[in-house]
Order: sequence, then C-alpha cells, then structure tokens
Amino acid sequence: MTILTLTPGAVTLDDLATIFWTEASVRLDPACHPAIELAHDRIAKAVAGSDAVYGVNTGFGKLASVKIESGDTATLQRNLILSHCCGVGPAIARRQARLVMALKLLSLGRGASGVRLELVQLIEGMLEQGVTPVIPAQGSVGASGDLAPLAHMAAVMMGHGEAEFGGQIMSGDKALAAAGLVPVELGPKEGLALINGTQFSTAFALAGLFGAWRAAHSALITSALSTDAIMGSTAPLQPEIHALRGHSGQIDAGETMRALLAGSQIRDSHIVDDARVQDPYCIRCQPQVTGAAMDVLRMAARTLEIEANAATDNPLVLIDADVIVSGGNFHAEPVGFAADMIALAIAEIGAIAQRRVALIVDPVLSFNLPPFLTPNPGLNSGYMIAEVTTAALMSENKHLANPCVTDSTPTSANQEDHVSMAAHGARRLGRMIENLDRILGVELLCAAQGIDFRAPLTTSDTLQRVVARVRQDVAALGEDRYLAPDLERAALMIENGDIVAAAGIDMPELRT
Repeated sequence: MTILTLTPGAVTLDDLATIFWTEASVRLDPACHPAIELAHDRIAKAVAGSDAVYGVNTGFGKLASVKIESGDTATLQRNLILSHCCGVGPAIARRQARLVMALKLLSLGRGASGVRLELVQLIEGMLEQGVTPVIPAQGSVGASGDLAPLAHMAAVMMGHGEAEFGGQIMSGDKALAAAGLVPVELGPKEGLALINGTQFSTAFALAGLFGAWRAAHSALITSALSTDAIMGSTAPLQPEIHALRGHSGQIDAGETMRALLAGSQIRDSHIVDDARVQDPYCIRCQPQVTGAAMDVLRMAARTLEIEANAATDNPLVLIDADVIVSGGNFHAEPVGFAADMIALAIAEIGAIAQRRVALIVDPVLSFNLPPFLTPNPGLNSGYMIAEVTTAALMSENKHLANPCVTDSTPTSANQEDHVSMAAHGARRLGRMIENLDRILGVELLCAAQGIDFRAPLTTSDTLQRVVARVRQDVAALGEDRYLAPDLERAALMIENGDIVAAAGIDMPELRT
C-alpha cells in the first residue's frame, strides 16, 4: 500500500490526485506535530480559565451564549457529533470518503485547530488500515463547515456510526476493533474541529476537477479524430493564430491537436483543391473552446489547491498572538465558486463535442461519409440515435451547469444566514462527468468509424493507435446491432484514460 507523507500547507494537486485515483494512505510530516501540540495546549489553558471560548466551553451556533461547565466539556463534544449525524441519501464512494479524511488531516496539521495528536494518528491509522466511514451524500449547505457529512466521519472515530472494513459494512466500533484501532473520547473543541471545515465539499470539487481534466485530454483526441474523419482543415491549428491571442489553454489545445494529426494521409489528401473554405465552428474553433475550458479548470484548480492546504475550522488557535478567535474559514464560498466554474467547463467541452457528433453523422456536412455512418443506410440506422443520446446528455449538463453558489438560504435560526451550497454544487460534478464521458465515447466511436470509411487513406500514426485501441473493445459497425454495450465500453475508455494512453503523447498539465 502506498503511504504518502504530506506537509500541511504545501500539498500539491499531484499529491491530491494520487490520493484520489489510487486511494493512497496519508501521514502527516512529523515536523508538523509540535504545532499541533502547541495549539492543543492553548485549548487546555482556555478550559482551565473562566473566559467563554466558543465551542470550548460554550454551546454551538445560536446556542453560543450558553456557558458549559468544565465537567461537561467531553459530553458537549460527544453530543455535538451525534446530534449532527443527520446526513441522508446514498453513501459516498470510498474514494471520495478517503479524500475527505486526507483533507481533514491536512487541515488539522496546520496547527490551528487545538486537537490532540491522538486524533491525527487515528485518522492516519484508519486510512492505512482501510476503515472508511459511511458518509451520506446529502445534508451539507457548505457553511459552518460540512457539518452533517463530517459528523458521520467523526462518529466512527468515537466508535459510533458505520464504516466499511474488508469490504463489509459494520458498526464503527467493530470496524475499528477489526483494524486494531481504538476509538477516542473527544476532548474540548475536538468535535468542533472535526466537523467545522470544507473537506467534504473540497473533496468532491477535486474529484470533479480531476475527472474533468482527464475528459479534457480525451476531448482533444476525439476532436482530432473527428477533424480527420470529416476531412477538416488543420489551418486553424497554426501556432501563430493562438500566440496572437495569448490564452495558455488555447495554445496548449492547438499544440496538442497539431501533434495528434501530424503525418495524417487523410489530411494530406485534401490540402490542395479542397472546395471548402472554412469548417464549421465545432471543428475550426476547437482550441478556442476546449482551451478556454482548460483555462477555467486551471483557475478552479488554483482555488482548490489553496483550500486543500487551509485551516478551515472555527475557532482557530493563533499561537503567535496567543488567542483563540472565532472567524469564518468554514464558509465554502471559494469551493462553491470553483465547483460552478468546473461545471461550466464540463458543459462546454460536452457541448462542442456533441456538435462534432452531429456533424459527422450528417452526410451534408461530413464530406461524403455515409448517413449516420452505416454502410447500408435506410435498412440500417447506424449511429442515428447515439447522436440523439449525446444531445440529451449535453442538454442535461447545460441544466446542471447553472450556478449553485448563488442559491443561499438562512439556517440555524438565522445565525448561519448565508451559505455556499458548495457541497451539492461539487457533488453534481460527478454526474456531469459521467454524461461528458458518454458524449465523448460516442464521438470516439463515430470518429473511428469515419476514419475507417476513409480507407485506404489513413490517419496519423498517433490517432491510428487510438483507433486500434477502440477496435479492441468495439468492432466497426456494419449491420445494426444492440448498441448500448458499445456506448458503455467507449465511455469507459474515456473515463479510464485508455485512449490518452493509446495516443502516447504528452498532454497539457493541470498547472496552477
């Protein structure tokens, strides 16, 4: 099992992607331990004092004015977690749950939360031993922290709730015992430190980001295939065009498409004496559209990288100032904005891909390809309804791309009167990526079919490797057949990055 050692405040997107895709375990660099312990000592000092400190010796939210006796501080934290376990809906996937836990570790590791080192070590142990809390998907409004979902995580640490261990769902106490771990009794502020924070929203936004970036890579490949299949022009890929505009995503997309199409016999065959002057925008403007989406994803990535390294609970222990102060770092507005940006990028990558599918099945626009890419049109319908499916998915993604962060509602007796809605704003990205992968999968099948029809001319060696990979899983379409399995296999090739691997060229990086 891979175990990553992470330095809180200095974790990169590559680190986070590794945790997400491989479910790697995480430990904090021991160099952060002294800061964690110093913050805990400051909380202990507050408990011994007489001043009211929010969440340490007071109630929560609207009940912050209620003073709690020192003998009840452990009960206060226990009650906080159990009462906040109000999540509903299906359990989130293990991959996302583990990323939530890793992000919580990073936040606690900043040394501003006031927890004991014991809590950090328990989360590390749960990740290493494979104890994954069962966290319901719904219930967070993305402010005052992702309270409900993080409470379900914290409950398992106390021996309550449910967890997955060894492929089985069991009670939290049994899961910890089976893994050789011991539940904790939460001390002052520790429950609050565990559930205040944006880790649930951030984990799902990161998952959406990583899936969207992988899809963007695939979209560059399917778009290059479609360009060759309809005998489109590569003139719009001239590097000088993109340099004159200056957007890095556009420049990267154009460069990648040039590399993908280099050496194509199909392209060389119509450079001279092609009666067409310009291709439709879905061919001609691919770098401008997909490249712009890539730039939007990079902007969101920067926000999420910062958030992943942030201390986001409340109150925070400021060691240098020797104070414990209430603030609002738990408010997930930055994450909500990032999720909305990712949603827009996903929708637009799919929108222009769908137009390419529509183009390639249309004999009026596809430059002499047979209608709907079937060798015997009329008796056969070919990819006619596959294109309709992409239109449905494109429209669904357009609807889902409407912003979530602008939809606030007051909660907790108007104490928490503006919220981010970042949690479901980030969760919807998974559904949108599934839709996008299916759109690109259909484009992959249609473009490969179009390339086959151009024989004996061949596409570039790079794209021919992609077509060969497609044909490993999906045969060329002759007579009509039951197509649903073909569409699913193609979508999996997109989702798993198989066609990117088959192309075997360097792809743009998700740099921030």
